[in-house]
Amino acid sequence: MAPSPLLALPGMGDELVRVEAALRASVLTGDPHLTELASHLIEAGGKRLRPALAVAIGACIQGVPVSDEIILGGVSVELVQVGSLYHDDVMDEAETRRGVESVNFRFGNLRAILSGDYLLAKASEIAAGLGTEVAGLLAQTIGHLCEGQVRELQTVFDVERTEPAYLGSIAGKTASLFAAACRIGGIVGGLDRPAIEAATVFGDRFGMAFQIVDDILDVVATEEELGKPSGHDMAEGIYTLPVLRALHVGDDAAAELRELLGRPLTETAEIERARKLVKAGPGVEQAVTLARRYGDEAVTALDGLPRSAASEHLAAAAAGLIDSIPR
Repeated sequence: MAPSPLLALPGMGDELVRVEAALRASVLTGDPHLTELASHLIEAGGKRLRPALAVAIGACIQGVPVSDEIILGGVSVELVQVGSLYHDDVMDEAETRRGVESVNFRFGNLRAILSGDYLLAKASEIAAGLGTEVAGLLAQTIGHLCEGQVRELQTVFDVERTEPAYLGSIAGKTASLFAAACRIGGIVGGLDRPAIEAATVFGDRFGMAFQIVDDILDVVATEEELGKPSGHDMAEGIYTLPVLRALHVGDDAAAELRELLGRPLTETAEIERARKLVKAGPGVEQAVTLARRYGDEAVTALDGLPRSAASEHLAAAAAGLIDSIPR
């Protein structure tokens, strides 16, 4: 996915340097091996989009640089995200993540699970230091994340997966983290209650649009554009919105796609055929339309925030998601 306009907010580069330092400091322990495990994916890097959202929301009233508390709020959400990746990689038996060996592949499943648990614990500890409301919000977000992942697991290889089931899953596993980052930025940044609610709606809608676009890219983008194999979700039995729409067209292509799916796809030719069938139908454009709708709703929600350079970059980030889809 193309770099977000959010990351081009003046001063954001310096703020993300602060985020990176705080992330690394948060996983330092008295046990060098635990520190190595907990910092493995943090050291591998990442866009840090969730902390950037917390920073941008806080900057709507504080400007840049933001307070240390906002940086820590963003770090707490990022730790939840990274911890969930440790667990995901165990479930997926993944060998790589972010261009490096996954923790489970390098150190084993037990250490990966415990490391993921440790990151969630550190996230909760940081949130508790920011007040009871933030602590409760982060705990609720971890619950929503787990709900979303369970919803997804329940429909693996299910060609009858419904759109409500899909939307419910991404609301939990993706949008809840975006919403939490924005809400924490608003709470800690000192926004009034209507503005905090508006920021939360923005984060939720932005997260929904972001995940739908990411799912579209898995179908339409090349491995070079993605930086990872294309069609991975279909191969693993995770049928996302463009695939679900393609399955229900009712034509010969949909019938062929249905015959291909419902089981693991291990051959490159099968994966490419499935991708071609999805791209040939209306599913991709229909998914783009829904992603655009969520993006528009995110932009509208920003009317409830103070007008600033930060809010303008947030709007550009939501509006620009569709531009990252190769045509």
